Amino acid sequence: MTPILEGSHDGSHLKIAIVVSRFSGEPCQKLLEGALGRLEELGVASSDIDVAWVPGAFEIAGAATRFHKARNHDAIITLGCVIRGETPHFDHVAGPCADAISRLSSGGRIPVIFGVLTTDNREQAMARCGGKQGNKGSDSAQAAIEMIRLYQQIPREASE
Repeated sequence: MTPILEGSHDGSHLKIAIVVSRFSGEPCQKLLEGALGRLEELGVASSDIDVAWVPGAFEIAGAATRFHKARNHDAIITLGCVIRGETPHFDHVAGPCADAISRLSSGGRIPVIFGVLTTDNREQAMARCGGKQGNKGSDSAQAAIEMIRLYQQIPREASE
C-alpha cells in the first residue's frame, strides 16, 4: 500500500514566528488576531509565539529571513495586506514580496506560510480578514501547524 503523509493540527510544543506588516492597519491587525486565535485553538502556547511587526509588506521577507536563520522556530507565518491603488506601487511590492517569501519557503528547512493579502480594494481585504471570506490569518496558522507536522514525517537531507 502506498504510504500517504499528512500533517496533523496538533500545535503542542511548537514554536512559531509571525511577521506582520503594519502598513494597511486594520486588515493586518485582524489577520494577526485570526492567526493568534487559531494557534491557541490548536494548542500552541502564547509563550511559544514570537510576533514581529514590520513597516510594510516589502520588509516581511527580511524579518522572516532573520527568523529562519536563527533556527529557533518550527515555522514562520507571514501576514500583510497590499491593496491596489492608482499608482504602480502595488506591482512593485506585491510580486517581489511573494517571490521573496516563496524563495525562503522553497528552502524546505521549515514551513514559511504566505498569508499576505493582495486585493484590489479595502473591502476585499476586510472580507478576507474576518469577513465573508473567513480569516486568512487563521487559515495561515492552521497551514503552518499542518506543514510542520508533515515535514516531521519527511526524511531530511543528510546535508542539513
